[in-house]
Amino acid sequence: MLSKNFFRFTNISCNRKYQQIFSCHVSTTSKVNGNTNDLKTEQKEKVISKDELFSFIVRCMMKVGTRPSHAEVLADNLSMADYRGHYSHGLNRLDMYVNDIRNGTTAKDGNPIILKESPGTALVDGQNLLGPYVGKYCMNVAMEKAKKMGIGLVAVRRSNHFGIAGYYSLKAVDKDLIGWAFTNTSPLVVPTRSKSQSLGTNPIAFAAPAEDGDSFVLDMATSTVALGKVEISQRRGEEIPNTWGVDAQGIPVTKPQEVRGLLALGGPEESSGYKGYGLAMMVEILCGILSGSHFGPWIRSWKTSTTEANLGQCFIAIDPNAFEEEFEGRLQKLINYCRALPPSESGKPVLIAGDPERAHMAKCDKLGGIPYPVSQISFIHDLARTLKVDIPNIE
Repeated sequence: MLSKNFFRFTNISCNRKYQQIFSCHVSTTSKVNGNTNDLKTEQKEKVISKDELFSFIVRCMMKVGTRPSHAEVLADNLSMADYRGHYSHGLNRLDMYVNDIRNGTTAKDGNPIILKESPGTALVDGQNLLGPYVGKYCMNVAMEKAKKMGIGLVAVRRSNHFGIAGYYSLKAVDKDLIGWAFTNTSPLVVPTRSKSQSLGTNPIAFAAPAEDGDSFVLDMATSTVALGKVEISQRRGEEIPNTWGVDAQGIPVTKPQEVRGLLALGGPEESSGYKGYGLAMMVEILCGILSGSHFGPWIRSWKTSTTEANLGQCFIAIDPNAFEEEFEGRLQKLINYCRALPPSESGKPVLIAGDPERAHMAKCDKLGGIPYPVSQISFIHDLARTLKVDIPNIE
């Protein structure tokens, strides 16, 4: 039985105050639509309410034996991803989690264990549980420590894919804290001057509270693009920028079918790709080396699903009041200043990290749910048929 009112997107409902401000940015946010300036869905799109989507994900995960409370956290994470416009990490990933539970690669029940702790730190064993459940547990521990000590840092080993990193940093913002979240991933990125996939896309999420529900929310990979963008270009028969990936010899390519590794954020060395490489290493140190998990090239490949992932993650919470008591007001002043800057191109106002997501949420709120293309709706029907669960109401 689902806990009453469990489903609520923490700190991400688009306040009415900001809907008008950000509605003009919708065209910059959607990962699904080719044209989203008009808030009407395209003819081939369907809308699923957030509640329906949440319940469908829970049904699917419980069908394969996942503990209800674990399934609910996963559903909250995946639903938030799509609501915020990060379609690559929402419903699109559901079958991966289903298969990992079915295959026994991920544990369906249990709780993380604290192996070692101090007043401001903790080392956690995730017990090979679903990544979002492990991540939420760890961020809660970090936030508790931050409230007492001013800062809390938790590193975890034996975790799994934890969805969008911003899910956890926003948990901190919801408690008026600054939040960081990092994870290492399967090796897809080629270090600068190399031709071997040795590091993951290793995302970084940082979120800080401002005034009246506003915030700065950075959620980014340390690679130039996600692998999914290369795959989409290949399906469409399109070429890609030569800053995205390299061939087997480490040479930048424009044909997606020739990509054998992703470039770090910044692209080739000439355009500062070594900076993205350095950031990816930083995340690997915080997540893999510090926690005792697998790291770098010793993490299982993306296509492997028969062995435990043993991913490492790191969560940091900071209480701004332990430093500057006017933190939120000062941050809001900077945010307002940047948004008000004259744009270099008419019709494209200056944005703050988190604004594109706010625009997408405003769009979803106007539509009464999250829009999906027909291909994604077909996926829902196929998965429901396979698992013998009810499909969500689709408009």
